[in-house]
Amino acid sequence: MSWRDLAILAAGFAAGGINAVVGSGTLITFPTLVAFGYQPVVANVSNTIGLVPGSAAGVAGWRRELRGSVRLALELAVWSAAGAVLGAELLLQLPKSTFKTIVPVIIGLAVVLVLVQPRVSRWVDEHRPDRSRRAGPTVWLLVFATGVYGGYFGAAQGVILLGILGVTLRESLHVVNAIRNVLAGTANLVAGLLFIAVAHVNWTVAALIGVSSLAGGWTGAHVGRRLPAPVLRVVIVAVGTLAIVKLVA
Repeated sequence: MSWRDLAILAAGFAAGGINAVVGSGTLITFPTLVAFGYQPVVANVSNTIGLVPGSAAGVAGWRRELRGSVRLALELAVWSAAGAVLGAELLLQLPKSTFKTIVPVIIGLAVVLVLVQPRVSRWVDEHRPDRSRRAGPTVWLLVFATGVYGGYFGAAQGVILLGILGVTLRESLHVVNAIRNVLAGTANLVAGLLFIAVAHVNWTVAALIGVSSLAGGWTGAHVGRRLPAPVLRVVIVAVGTLAIVKLVA
């Protein structure tokens, strides 16, 4: 096994763990693949497929928090799936040059979202008492839009979902995070299935990330509450910044 493979395995494990805790794991794996010379679209497609097992492990790890909210999670997952189909289609239909132009901007926005996530969480706590326990048209549309983003690229999709669900649902943050895992995982799965059918996939990369993200997702879901979030945030921001430099250079 080469050093490149080991690096991809390590990135996949980290991404799976981070996705289970808060999302943004793509900011680890995607830049790693680009740094090793993979074309951005191939890297994104292979990464999306590879992260599906990690998402499944994250959902399984948060299953206790999902009790009592399964119906709500499935209802919102339909909208996330529909959005992911559109996002994946945009990735496949738009010129590759468009992706290379848009992705640095998306990564930059994702990095900003990661940085402001603690402030978003505090704001969520302050506004939670007046929220509803049920989803409505506004939540459906916001989840659909996030699904589009997830199907197209997906970095920091989890942070976006935490903000949306946190301020619109009257649930604990742990329950919101469990639902967020379901929705982000659904977007990954739907986009991944579409990519398998019609896109060019680097199966070696997808397999390496799949195996390691599975272990990372399970680990992250079980020990995520004890992980030093500030350290993870610094790592994500650093890798994301390097990715922007790599793509625009």
